Amino acid sequence: QAQLVESGGGSVQAGGSLRLSCAAAEYINSRYSMGWFRRAPEKEREAIAVIDYNGITNYAHSVRGRFTISKDNAANTLYLQMNYLKPEDTAVYYCAAEDDLLASQALAWPQTLWTFWGQGTQVTVSS
Repeated sequence: QAQLVESGGGSVQAGGSLRLSCAAAEYINSRYSMGWFRRAPEKEREAIAVIDYNGITNYAHSVRGRFTISKDNAANTLYLQMNYLKPEDTAVYYCAAEDDLLASQALAWPQTLWTFWGQGTQVTVSS
């Protein structure tokens, strides 16, 4: 069983919206903090949105006010609602999970220390 599986990526015009989903394996439960990351072409992967085990969220400046991270604990699924998309949002989007991590720490937490990762889903925004 895959640990984290992303879905919902696709192509959209600038100004449009997409919602990404990340289905987690049963053992990645509500005590885990989770985050969304992205890797744009020729750039390093960056953390853009996190939600901790208390439900507290934190966002990178580049997406704050446009993207919303949420989690359905009953369905064990993480979401990323992306509105007002821009061409610079084009990237492969990944979800990740880590135990016992606060939202205030998570954006800057070393990516090598996140325990679980999904395979990624492509988002392409055209102008």
